[in-house]
Amino acid sequence: MLAPQPAAAQGRLEAQYEATLAGISVGRGTWAIEIGDDSYSAAAQGGTTGLLKSISNGAGTGASQGRVVGGALVPQAYQASTTTSKKSESVHITLANGNVKEFGIEPVPPVDPDRIVVTDAHKKGVLDPMSSTLVRVPGTGDLLTPEACNASAAVFDGRLRYELKLDFKRMETVKAEKGYYGPAVVCALYFTPIAGYIPDRPVIKYLSAARGIEVALVPIAGTRYLVPFRTVIPTPLGTAVLEATHFVTQPIAPHIAKTQ
Repeated sequence: MLAPQPAAAQGRLEAQYEATLAGISVGRGTWAIEIGDDSYSAAAQGGTTGLLKSISNGAGTGASQGRVVGGALVPQAYQASTTTSKKSESVHITLANGNVKEFGIEPVPPVDPDRIVVTDAHKKGVLDPMSSTLVRVPGTGDLLTPEACNASAAVFDGRLRYELKLDFKRMETVKAEKGYYGPAVVCALYFTPIAGYIPDRPVIKYLSAARGIEVALVPIAGTRYLVPFRTVIPTPLGTAVLEATHFVTQPIAPHIAKTQ
């Protein structure tokens, strides 16, 4: 009974992604995730490349940290920043037990009377944007099954409160230039705005009506979590794709508490 028990989720991912629009490279980024027995962290950074960089030079970072409770991620803090040739913006969110305790955007955005107000109720039972991209598969069976797409998430990003829902589409094989080569479960992804948005904004209308968005999910080794290997979003300018070029994942040795 006193023998150490293996943790339910312990693994690490180091990945690099390329973003393309209509087949043209427009950005690159990195993503690092570590899930331990009682805590997790995720950090990403990226920027524009190629022709898009010559038009609008942009860069961004994001990070999320939290606890692992009963195998589930419970975020505690989220930070993100974006910088373009025209402006810079930073967002921070502090959470406790799934509820937003404090958040802010710098510089403070102007008040728009058409924006749907985010209430206190909208800030309860939510995930931050980065934590929401990690899909937990409960149980002990195979990770990559159609049932993995039976997932949804309530998300607050500091401005918008929205819902994400997955639905199974197909199974396929994916291959990175370095690292992962194997099966992926492909899910349709649906976006539903709840609050914090301006209803007449074209991008909100487009994403709400979109039925061609999909995400290919693969495992973080040693865990019960899947993460996006590829995301596809049809747009009026062509298909936007964010796909891993490097995807190196490995389990982490279980942490064993000292008894003496």
